[in-house]
Order: sequence, then C-alpha cells, then structure tokens
Amino acid sequence: MTHRPGTPTTAPLAVRPLADRTDLLAQAHARSVEVGLRASETPDFHPLRQPALRNLVERNHSLYAHALPVMETLHAQIVDTQSMVVLTDSHGVILHSLGDNDFIEKARRVALCPGVSWAESDRGTNAIGTALVEGQPTVVHAGEHFLRANRILTCSCAPIADPYGRTIGALDVSGDTRGFHKHTLALVRMSAQMIENHLFSNQFADAVRIHFHARAEFIGTLYEGLAAFAPDGTFLSANRSALFQLGQPLAALQQQSFEALFGSAFPAVLQQTLCAPGECTTLTLPSGVRVIARGEFAAPRQFAPAAGLAVQATGTAAAMRPSAQPAAPVTLAALDTGDARMAALLRHVAKVRGRDIPILVLGKTGTGKEWLARAIHHDSPRRAAPFVALNCASLPDTLIEAELFGYEDGAFTGAKKRGSVGKIVQADGGTLFLDEIGDMPLAQQVRLMRVLQERTVAPLGSTRAIPVDLRIVCATHRDLRAMIETGTFREDLYYRINGLVVTLPALGERTDLAELVTRILHAQRDSERLPVRVSADVLDQFRRCRWPGNLRQLANVLRTAAIMAEGAAQIDIEHLPEDFLHDCVEGASAAESAADAQPRHSARMEDWQTTLIAQTLSRHGGNISATARELGLARNTVYRYLRRSRIH
Repeated sequence: MTHRPGTPTTAPLAVRPLADRTDLLAQAHARSVEVGLRASETPDFHPLRQPALRNLVERNHSLYAHALPVMETLHAQIVDTQSMVVLTDSHGVILHSLGDNDFIEKARRVALCPGVSWAESDRGTNAIGTALVEGQPTVVHAGEHFLRANRILTCSCAPIADPYGRTIGALDVSGDTRGFHKHTLALVRMSAQMIENHLFSNQFADAVRIHFHARAEFIGTLYEGLAAFAPDGTFLSANRSALFQLGQPLAALQQQSFEALFGSAFPAVLQQTLCAPGECTTLTLPSGVRVIARGEFAAPRQFAPAAGLAVQATGTAAAMRPSAQPAAPVTLAALDTGDARMAALLRHVAKVRGRDIPILVLGKTGTGKEWLARAIHHDSPRRAAPFVALNCASLPDTLIEAELFGYEDGAFTGAKKRGSVGKIVQADGGTLFLDEIGDMPLAQQVRLMRVLQERTVAPLGSTRAIPVDLRIVCATHRDLRAMIETGTFREDLYYRINGLVVTLPALGERTDLAELVTRILHAQRDSERLPVRVSADVLDQFRRCRWPGNLRQLANVLRTAAIMAEGAAQIDIEHLPEDFLHDCVEGASAAESAADAQPRHSARMEDWQTTLIAQTLSRHGGNISATARELGLARNTVYRYLRRSRIH
C-alpha cells in the first residue's frame, strides 16, 4: 500500500467491510459451538478471588500502568452513556474497568467485571474474545453475541500489542444497546494505539527513537511513526503507524539497515539528534515518500568496548560538541582485541547467548567485569530491555536489601514516599548485573536465592510477590568456594549463579596491550590536540609494569599522560604520571634502572606539569580550584608546583 505525501497515515486497524464482518461473526459463532457452548447458558458469577486478581494485575503491570490514564480519559469522553471501559489481559480476563455507576450493576449481571474471562471459549462471540482471536478491532452489537444473556450489550474492542507486535491485552467499551454509536470504536482504536505508543516509548527509553510522518503537524501526535534503533544503528522495533508508513512487517524491517529504511546514513542522523535535539530533518521511505523526522536520544553513558572502561559521560545530548562521535556499544566482538585467553573466554560466553544460563565472572579488580556483562546483555535477545547494575560492595549492609528488592511507602525510616521498585524489578525483561556478589550479606543471599528459585520478588514492607523475568550475571574478585567453607557465602546460591564461570585475565597477563592502549586513547579523546598513540619507549615501559589496578589503572595513566602531552604527536616518557614507575619495577635490576631513570623522569615531568599548570591557571584567571578540576589534580598538588616554581 502506498500513500500520497501529505496524507495522514496510521496503522491499518480498520473494521472489516460489512460482507467480511458478516463472515467474521459467522466464524466466531461456529467456534462458539465447537467448544461446546450453548446460547442459553447463564453467565459465570465466579470471578478470580482478590489475591489471584492482584497477582494477575502484577503480571501485567506494564500494560495496566500505561493503560490506566488512557482509560480514564476515554471514560471521560463517554461518561453518562450507560457504558464502561474495560481492560483485559491477552487471554481476555478483565483486569480493570471504569464505568457509570448505574451501568456497572447491570454489567455484573452478565459477569462483565474484573477477574472474569471474556475469551470466546468462555463467553462465545463477543467483542473482547473475538477481537483477540481475529487480532483486529471488532464491534459486536446486541443479538450478534452468542450467549443470549449478553445481548443486552453493545461492545467495541481493539487489541493492544507490545512494542514487538505481540498481543498483550485488549481495550473495550461495553454499554447498553440503546446507547450504541458508530464512532465508539474509533475512540477505542485511538485509545489502544495511545497505550501502545506509551509502551513503545517506555520500552525504548534508552534507544535512538525516530518520530516521522509525511506532514510535520502530525509529529508528536498519535499518528506519528515511531522507530527505535540501538546506538550502533541496529533496528529494534516500530509502532503500528511506522509499520504502515514503511509498508513492511516487523520481521522484514529487522533485516534492514537504517539507510535502506530512511535513505540516510545513521551516524549523520544520530549526530544531528545529539547536537541539535528537537530539530527536524527530511528522510525518504523505501516507497519514495519523503517524511519529516525528528530524532530523540537520551545520550546515556557510552562505553569503550575494547578496554571495557567508561568514556566520560556527556550529561545531556545538547552538551555534546558537533565533532563528538558516539562510542560504539559494548559487544563481545569488540572485546576481542587479540589476546588468546580473552578470545577463548568470549567464545564460551557467546555459546550461551540467548540461553537462560547464569554467568559468574571472576577476576581481579579493574579487569573489566562489568563491561563483559554489558557485552553479554547487548549480544542477547534482551538487548532492548534494561541492563541494571548493582555493586554489592559499594552500599552499606542496611541499604543493599532496599536497593535490590525495593520497598513500599513507609517500609523504614527515611524511605522515599511511594516506595521504590528496586533493581530486580527495574531489570525485568533484561539483565541484572550483581558486581562483587561475594560482598553481599548472608541475609540478602537468602532472599536473592528465593528470587532466583521463584522468579518473583516481594518488596520490603509488602506481602505481594511481583513476577520477574531476567537474566543474572554476577561478578567477584573473591574466592567464593573458600567463602563457602568459612560459612560467609551460601553454597545453594553459589550453584544458582555459576551456570558458566569465566575468569578475566589480569592486564599484566594479556598479550594485547598495544591494541588496548590504542583503543583507550581513541575512546577517551575529547580534543584534537590530545595524542592517540604512545612512543615505543612508553609501550616498552607499559609491558614491564605490574598493573595492580589493571584496565582501570591503564585508563587513568593514559588519561593523565594525554593531557600532559596535549599538542604533541605522541605520549612520551616525560608525559607519564610521577608515581607510575613504582608499578613498573620488576626485580632488582629493574628497580635499579627505575632508580636511575627516576631523577631524569621527574625533572622532565616537573617541567611539563609546571608549564601546563601555569597555562591552565592563566586561562582560569588564577583560580586554583578550577585549574585543579580541569587537570584532574588535587588542589594541594597545584599549590606544591606553584611554590616550587614560585608562580603566584
């Protein structure tokens, strides 16, 4: 189907023509007979009990939360019309309803109330059940219902799809037959699409989102197309309107590049999105239709894939300079930089991608455990869902429980009003990374074990269990087996989290140092004046270093050295931090060499640092604090160099 430029388009949720609709109802009645229903049957007056209904609502939490405000708006539009608004799950069980008080009692007589299934197999031909079977908006009026008891109703229903096109529920308006209006279904369809768009935006809050339409005035409205892409340009999903405008099903779009879909290079569009947020551009669809488009990206913290170290966060997208290029996402392939041990480790991890197998990452501090976890998440089917990380060693014992499991309002002194969902619920659908799992208190180990067994979590101060679907990746530098022997780590939890155990090599053991240095320098570079290579002498010195801080230490050394070498072609020995040689001593001979080199190195370093400090101080008008912040130095260090050089 093609569209004329300038014509508003939306998803094809139209009602079938009259002849087709007659066939639809006939087929629905035939299905009702096939499952053994009789038209004379009386309605079921046994809805789900309240605890079961609450659990069902919790399992459909996202649908319920995004639908509720839309239902309230829809109800305000049909108030005093002897009708009600109904939300169901994917099986047709009513989750919630809003209606005129005088009609609610009438609806209860036919079991149109929360906790009751209105699937075709239970209620025969009806708007809810038939719309879910057919996958399209449906009207069932009066005598078109299969059960005679339901013929007092006129119902208009539209299915609700999740951001991947899977039906997750339905929105319905049911009322007295005397209040039937042909425009009711249009309101229901629009409301269902509004819910879908809310779900889409929530699901892809961290993705690059393209809003587009042939007419500029429809951008930001219900009719706009929405397409989501990963920061590397990989297509994630599109809403109904986008599928309609692009003229292809979701499965076909997932095989295509951004340029094939919109006629422009993804980096250029992303660059404009980051540097000029809110501005529109013109793109061309595969049909040749030109559309107005606006990019949206929250610019989350990016990561240096090879080194596994965070690139400086940019804050808001508007703060990025036009020359800045977004860092590549962390992938397993990007982490393979030439070391044989790392390559073997990554092959093992790649074999379990997409499988529900927990992974335990071992390794010394600073070896890049979190970045491996991020790569595992990125390369999995869960990549579009949240990646949530918690460092168990960074929080006091008293806060880990609340941070991990969440809490209700008033659960403890100082709790936030309205409570907190906790990291586990935040990671629902995605990946939960628990760093330094060996530092988790025993009491929380017991609770975590229960979550992993039951796949539900109960917040502090609550008796309700929230279902969760997530993958667990844990990491530690501790010897968990030894901790089990001493009783400080639970054995049952250990065997729950170690489906696949991998150990990251220390930096001093890796053979890809040169490539790591190059990757880190490119990832950290925020000025054309900063060098992106090191001299042969520096690389030789690096190879002799013990690197007790591993990748984290290497990144810090390179960051400082690059600033010291600003304007130079490469980083040389004199640009390295003063205390760096202490970590490069290996054996007596090396220590002697270092001792000989230290005076010369220190003298050169002092000259360079004094000059740099003087220039920075001048640029900041003598402000010590601003100078220290820019150079990443302590204020005492700046004062010390000033005293030595007598710069005042």
